[in-house]
Amino acid sequence: MTEPALNLPPNSAVAIHTARTAALEWLMARINFERTAFVPYQERQLKLDRMRQLLTRLGQPDAGMKIVHVAGTKGKGSTSVMIAAVLTAAGYRTGVFSSPHLEQIEERFAVDGRPCTSDELVALVNRMIPIVCAMDEDAAGEGDPTGGPTYFEITTAMALVHFVEHEVDAAVLEVGLGGRLDSTNVCLPVVSVITSISFDHMRQLGNTLASIAGEKAGIVKPGVPVVSGVTDMEPQAVIGQTARDHGCRLIQLGRDFTFEYRAKTAVAELDFGYLVPGQEFHLSSLNLAMPGRHQATNAAVAVATICELRHQGWCISNDAIRSGLSRAALPGRVEIIGRDPTIVLDTAHNPASARALVETLDELPAGSRRTLIVSISYDKDVPAIVRELVPSFDRIVVTQYQENPRAVPVRKLLAVVENAVAPKPVDVVMHPTPKDAWQFALESAVPGECICIAGSFYLAAEMRPLIQAAVASEPLAR
Repeated sequence: MTEPALNLPPNSAVAIHTARTAALEWLMARINFERTAFVPYQERQLKLDRMRQLLTRLGQPDAGMKIVHVAGTKGKGSTSVMIAAVLTAAGYRTGVFSSPHLEQIEERFAVDGRPCTSDELVALVNRMIPIVCAMDEDAAGEGDPTGGPTYFEITTAMALVHFVEHEVDAAVLEVGLGGRLDSTNVCLPVVSVITSISFDHMRQLGNTLASIAGEKAGIVKPGVPVVSGVTDMEPQAVIGQTARDHGCRLIQLGRDFTFEYRAKTAVAELDFGYLVPGQEFHLSSLNLAMPGRHQATNAAVAVATICELRHQGWCISNDAIRSGLSRAALPGRVEIIGRDPTIVLDTAHNPASARALVETLDELPAGSRRTLIVSISYDKDVPAIVRELVPSFDRIVVTQYQENPRAVPVRKLLAVVENAVAPKPVDVVMHPTPKDAWQFALESAVPGECICIAGSFYLAAEMRPLIQAAVASEPLAR
């Protein structure tokens, strides 16, 4: 099978849009487990050898790259951005590969906080096409039913190529799923980071915290230091044993670094302490751009990672730490988009992240009423997520995101929500699409109301542009 190159037409907005559309169509035609009903997690489908071959054919773009590799059930996106923001503030050109994207695929390939441009995206896809097509032909000739590189493998390679082209000093790679079989796990990092372990993706990673921790700890490489924010004893023991087995120094939250969190009206603050013998130091009153105790935990893991890089000889000042944390932000992480009604957008999609969201909402000034707009993927622990969310809201709007096949059908989710709220007198309504749900919630909002969107990354992705359009067209304050 041959594919035409997506030649970039003359540089105009229309031409770039046309080329970008063609590039996305080619990418989306690849096997994309982010958009399938079931996500496999077996060596038969997820082949690190295939990823290594792809990078070899690209000239080993990861060779010699200074990489921070970040895994975890929750918090890995925020932690990655925090680490990168500090490195950028310290003067290091820093790339971040993240997934999934919230609105545009270019978000996955960022350098110093700036996503790649559309024409850079097209050029990266053009670079991939002949190599991927050759690998497709080889797989077909060998009778390999799994075929050539997947969407995630290709985008991982695109990120590494993009970082090489921008001559980054450091790259932060966020694991997509698990760790052991993730396409990012072909890298040799300077430090491995595991942010947290909780229940998610149990069909792929196992139904105990120990089994999930084993898959996440699959990113641990011989002799490479490990920073862990895991506090539960069962997964912590697995990570500790894995580090010992690989001869790795382990920097553990609660033992080697600690933090205290303070929620204030205008800003969240963190006091950080590093307790590793010979490297002890403290930083007080670090301002965080992202609110919530869970983000303070992520920030502590990020600063501990920075301390390990300092130990390796990186020049990173305390001022850079302060500056980076005060600027590091991600869309959809307790993101307050509007006021009166207060509109909070969050990507919470497992029980632990839902619990963290509710705790953070409690830090905000009390309003007249709380409304939740919710849609959840059916490969998640739907009843547990609902149980964490709905008790904290006065009104629930159940909907179904439209652009990914994993959404729980709206009527089925409605039944789960109604069962969870009974017998509490909570208004529960159903609207079939995020657009309908948003219009209903906004039009029926009362002064001082808080409207929160949560339950899925994909819901947040569909809702964010709707909300931004409303904010841009007219003030939301009533």
